[in-house]
Amino acid sequence: MTLLSGLRLERALASKQYRDGTFHNSSGLGPSMSGSTVAIMSDFFFGGRKRVPHSPLPIVDPVPTLATPAQTGLRVTWLGHSSLLIELDGVRILTDPVFGQHAAPVSFVGRKRFHPVPATLAALQPIDAVLLSHDHYDHLCTATFRKIASLGLPVITSLGVGARLEKLGVSPGSITELDWWERHQLAGKEISFTATPAQHFSGRSLNDRNATLWSSWVIETVNRKIFFSGDTGLTEDLAVIGKKLGPFDLTMLEIGASNPAWEHIHLGPKNALLAFDMLGGGTLLPIHWGTFDLALHSWEEPAETLLSLSSKLKTRVLTPKLGQPTEPELVIDPEAWWRTVVSRRECPGKCPPSASASCDCIRRPTSAGDSDRGQHTTGWR
Repeated sequence: MTLLSGLRLERALASKQYRDGTFHNSSGLGPSMSGSTVAIMSDFFFGGRKRVPHSPLPIVDPVPTLATPAQTGLRVTWLGHSSLLIELDGVRILTDPVFGQHAAPVSFVGRKRFHPVPATLAALQPIDAVLLSHDHYDHLCTATFRKIASLGLPVITSLGVGARLEKLGVSPGSITELDWWERHQLAGKEISFTATPAQHFSGRSLNDRNATLWSSWVIETVNRKIFFSGDTGLTEDLAVIGKKLGPFDLTMLEIGASNPAWEHIHLGPKNALLAFDMLGGGTLLPIHWGTFDLALHSWEEPAETLLSLSSKLKTRVLTPKLGQPTEPELVIDPEAWWRTVVSRRECPGKCPPSASASCDCIRRPTSAGDSDRGQHTTGWR
């Protein structure tokens, strides 16, 4: 598929990452999976329902707190998955905003989000810039970016992704595309963005694999510097980033949607801790978990594993609730809030209509509109 043209194509052709019509990881690794693809996909689509929370996730309304300035100059609000509102020395940045219900091109294909978005785009205003790491559906949400286009917000993204944004109505003048190691200073603000290497891939259909670039990001003001991973596997590039641009006041790393079959393109909790050390340590905020069922693990497993491993290593980790504005300097210990939420697993058999009152079931209808009978799922801790 030909996606890039004109000046955008010229810039791609000049990139060290671009050859033979596509972008590449510096390691040469591609997005193929290890092990039996059939078995993995079968488990993904038909596996147990432990991957979905049984009860509602605790959500904090961030709006009242966001109406007041951050005490320390750095405040971050996790909105779910990789969506964050970052306040850095008075500048407000929204990362990988996905406010839609499904991380997919159409609703019947993608898994529905576990929780409502803690706040609307309108409620989060003013937003000074949107940072988009790459073009996958769980990062570039069509409905969300159409709204961003209507608001005229500046978008900073990876090389080539602007072609997709323009099709969604984002003005070309609002888009800044960066190749790895390129830096952009936001107009009228004392803040800069540097696109840094990541080990991942891109694409939104079967015939556009790696047509656009993917990046991790360093965001910097005079006083502070933070790192946002986007999606990445463990790569020596992270050590280079840490050496060139670190250390960081806050490091946001993906931990979810992980599996040994694709660990070279997603970190997971164990590799996130290794990546954290490569980047220079400091304070770690886990992202890319707790919103969509995109892997084979239970929904809370990435956070639970990270907390367990980090406590042994004495790593400083933040685990705020969804929507909870957090100033890293003011937080002492992580909060295992997910332990209060029951995971959902299938019942051994069929429960009678009255079962939900006695066995804490969630009804799973056998057909559309069948809300009073059918197989149930029961809550397990």
